[in-house]
Amino acid sequence: MTKAEIVEKISKETKVTKSVAAKAFGVVIDSVKEALQKGEKVSVVGFGTFSVVARKARKGRNPQTGKEIKIAAKKVPKFTAGKNLKDTVNVVVKAKAKKK
Repeated sequence: MTKAEIVEKISKETKVTKSVAAKAFGVVIDSVKEALQKGEKVSVVGFGTFSVVARKARKGRNPQTGKEIKIAAKKVPKFTAGKNLKDTVNVVVKAKAKKK
């Protein structure tokens, strides 16, 4: 599902224009980004939690040359699915497995 498809769904479900839906969606995304930038967690009950984790510096290999390289330490965003989301996905998987 793309951003445009999400905006269209928001627009239809809430009976607002696509531009209003796009702005609302943009505000949600920007709010998550800002919170993560500050190092805060963003929890959406029933969906999941966005957080930031620090990765240590490590050694890696250039796949083309095989030469060892240093990979710098950095912070990366992380998403942990909530129980409700996991259960929803597993119901879909189980339903597809039964059809086969």
